[in-house]
Amino acid sequence: MDLLLILTYTAICVAVFKFFKIPLTKWTVPTAVLGGIALIGTLIFVMNYNHPYSEVARVYYTTTPIVPSVSGRVISVDAQPNILMNEGDVIFQIDKAPFQSAVDSVSARLQSAQQDLKRQEELDRKKLGTKRDLDNARAMVKDLEGQLAKAEFDLEQTTVRAPGEGFVTQLALRPGMYAASLPLRPVVVFIHRENAHSVGWFRQNSLLRLMPGDEAEIAFDGIPGKVFEGRVKQRLPALAEGQIQANGMVLGVNVGEAPGRIAVEIEITDPDFAEYAGILPGGAYGQMAIYSEHAHHVAVMRKILLRMSAWMNYLFPFH
Repeated sequence: MDLLLILTYTAICVAVFKFFKIPLTKWTVPTAVLGGIALIGTLIFVMNYNHPYSEVARVYYTTTPIVPSVSGRVISVDAQPNILMNEGDVIFQIDKAPFQSAVDSVSARLQSAQQDLKRQEELDRKKLGTKRDLDNARAMVKDLEGQLAKAEFDLEQTTVRAPGEGFVTQLALRPGMYAASLPLRPVVVFIHRENAHSVGWFRQNSLLRLMPGDEAEIAFDGIPGKVFEGRVKQRLPALAEGQIQANGMVLGVNVGEAPGRIAVEIEITDPDFAEYAGILPGGAYGQMAIYSEHAHHVAVMRKILLRMSAWMNYLFPFH
């Protein structure tokens, strides 16, 4: 954006020199150069401090990696990629046969244990049995009831369902593949249908001028020539570069060497955005500007430059 400002000033100088037929001398040219340095430098300083700009803005969305609770061979994939699903709709199913066999086996053993418990209770009432045999029979029944509940739960988990309203994308799962119950091996990615988060990443020296409620604007690379109005929703209170975890490592001066940027989320309030919200993909990239209440008259220049950047999105070779 600073380059646009310099090019604009250069174009104005060229036009002025030609229109007024000002000769190029050792006085006029340095005057124009030095005047431009002073003017543009002051303008950039005031804009960057009071109306910060980020060339890195992105639309973030929430995904859930789908990992089955049980492992087995996939027998059917019911979900269609990129088609909206409701909570509870079937995504895919795992072969139930081994899990149904486990349920049947435990059920049979439980019935036998319950019959044995009845006999032990009858013997106990007749004073013919021992307390130990009765306790063992009761414990066996309780244990098998727990095993049956676990087996029935595993059987139910062979049908993998949507965790909410949303859709699956880039669906590569096919019948015959093996789905493993491993946290690091999701087989499907589910994208939740909810409001996306428009976040801009600002330099830390803009910290004092990033306040909730401030006016904001965002321009997306995928929607050339359009700038959408919004408001600052929140400023995320932590930077990834400063985090520490209990991992047995000692911090050093080179850890988190990059300064990191402040994440600022805005809420797009522009009514015209509704027309494009359906075509804007999650993860869309753009630029963002925030306008504070300080030196508000200078914000006009920032708005002009942001719109110039939005029109430059038509130039595909530069993206």
